[in-house]
Amino acid sequence: MLTISSRLTIPRHEIEFNAIRAQGNGGQNVNKVSSAIHLRFDIKRSCLPDFYKEKLLAYGDKRITADGVIIIKAQSFRDQERNKEDALIRLKELILAATKVEKARRATKPTRSSQRKRVDKKTKHGQTKKNRGKVNY
Repeated sequence: MLTISSRLTIPRHEIEFNAIRAQGNGGQNVNKVSSAIHLRFDIKRSCLPDFYKEKLLAYGDKRITADGVIIIKAQSFRDQERNKEDALIRLKELILAATKVEKARRATKPTRSSQRKRVDKKTKHGQTKKNRGKVNY
């Protein structure tokens, strides 16, 4: 069972793990041991609430396919168990990032003193540039 928040958990049977051979250099073990993990999680067939499903399907992440399946490849560690835990942590972070509610932005106006300072700075800069011209004696 993967705990996302205090109210939300995902049962382990909804998450599919496949052991594959890791890429890159790893010495003699790389051709013998399947230590990397492919995690597959089908959003549409999961028991997640509709709010989470909608947010995840609308989230623009390359790990979410057009069919609504999250695919995470974990191969950072040399043993399968730690790669499995890493994939679960990354799944949890992806779900939390997709469902994060952004605070609404309220439009504000600049203060009168900041407007005045801006205009004063502009006129001073313009005067400095004007003084750089040719000198008439």
